[in-house]
Amino acid sequence: MKTISASEFRTHCFAVVDEVRSTREPVLITKRGKPVARLVPTGKPEKFIGRLKGVIKIVGDIEAPVDPPEAWEYD
Repeated sequence: MKTISASEFRTHCFAVVDEVRSTREPVLITKRGKPVARLVPTGKPEKFIGRLKGVIKIVGDIEAPVDPPEAWEYD
């Protein structure tokens, strides 16, 4: 695990965050040589398309028009 001082982290914050995102390796942030925080990547990034696969089930024709209930009819 890479270690970086708090002052260096403050100076290069965005670069360190980008590095953690791309390498997926955590960084230990120290102050006076003692660990104070750990920057870790978030969980596995999810894809938007297909993420409900196996969760929902489509039954019937989803393109066919639906007759509205009687309460929806207007005079």
